[in-house]
Amino acid sequence: MIVKIALPLVLAFIMFSLGLGLRKADFGQILKFPVAFGAGLMNQMVLLPLVTFGLALAFGLSPVFAVGLMILALCPGGVTSNVLAKLAGGNVPLSISLTAITSLLSILTVPFLVAFSVGYFMGDSGPRVDTIKLGVTMFLITAVPVAIGMALTAKAPALVERIAPGISRAAVVLFALIIIAALAKNWEVFSSNLGTLGPVAVLLNVLMLCAGIATAKAIGLDRSDATTISIETGVQNGTLAIAVGSIIAGVEGQILPPETVPAAVYSITMYFVCVPFVLWRRRQSNA
Repeated sequence: MIVKIALPLVLAFIMFSLGLGLRKADFGQILKFPVAFGAGLMNQMVLLPLVTFGLALAFGLSPVFAVGLMILALCPGGVTSNVLAKLAGGNVPLSISLTAITSLLSILTVPFLVAFSVGYFMGDSGPRVDTIKLGVTMFLITAVPVAIGMALTAKAPALVERIAPGISRAAVVLFALIIIAALAKNWEVFSSNLGTLGPVAVLLNVLMLCAGIATAKAIGLDRSDATTISIETGVQNGTLAIAVGSIIAGVEGQILPPETVPAAVYSITMYFVCVPFVLWRRRQSNA
């Protein structure tokens, strides 16, 4: 019930909240920040999966958890990265542009890269990944809600301006409730693997935040752009990762399939890493 119905609905609601306030003209922001956008896109679409693949091998994760970690790395940042970028004094239009584009690209990239990850780590014992079904499902629970949000913004901008903050907060609360409910129902699986997956999730988060800062400095971006690139590189959409993991697991009766546990762990540990990072960058931007 939670994974098969509530989670997709919550994810769709979160993506709808991303679409609110997003206009077609916002995609033109890419042209204003071509270097920064290119760096953020390369970090998230290429560097992040490679680093995650290396960590899965280095930590000797079980095949199913390695697949779960890869699913997490293949998912875009989501609304959380936009909020964190704003709080940290980052370039918010750049953050929104990166999130929007990577969310759309993920509809094409995630199904095939997930299928590769399952084949590599799990072999014949892994679940069969129907790339077309997964792509269509992702389209329905990500792209369609974003488009609806954009359409509402275009038709009723004044209404959206009033309701958008409340909807964003509601989306965060709903996701937190879903995670808490799922973990409570399958606490043994989560707690017994926290010692293994916790350090990997924290290290992945720290490495990618640092990689984002390093990339930005290497190409001479200012502090605001560097903050955004770092957050977009280091913060992933745990909601989408849990949904994708649940879809490919396809096991009836499991509240939290093993393929989703890395994303669930990450969804919690991320805040222990990102909150201090956001406070640090915020202090620097105000200095």
